[in-house]
Amino acid sequence: MVLTDTGFWFALINRRDKHHRAAVDYMSHASEPLVSTWPVITETCYLLGRSLGVRYQLRFLEMVSSGLLEVATIHLEDMDRVYALIQKYAELPMDLADASLVLLAEKLGHGRILSTDQRDFRAYRWKNHQPFENLLLPDG
Repeated sequence: MVLTDTGFWFALINRRDKHHRAAVDYMSHASEPLVSTWPVITETCYLLGRSLGVRYQLRFLEMVSSGLLEVATIHLEDMDRVYALIQKYAELPMDLADASLVLLAEKLGHGRILSTDQRDFRAYRWKNHQPFENLLLPDG
């Protein structure tokens, strides 16, 4: 499973995004299932609605409901770790969506991610020391 961040979904849907071509290219040859979290889905819907309108929100929600990605749940017992992550990366700052992806990487045992957020996902570490591998922008 490959983790997916808000920026990836926004770029995939928004033809004017500078990472749109990279997102479309990745999806054209994707062989692994995609996974994300509810905070990422919420953030993506918000950004799509604010920037592009409800039609684009609905297009994304159709992708989610079609099973294009698996949605992982953050459990109440995970909240201490989420809190610790947000506190640790407060200087960036880290938001709930990003914290949920770091938590998910820790649960999956890998940090392979599709993200346009080069600064933060270069800085974040899962299991406190493991770097993320950005499959969307590998050189970035």
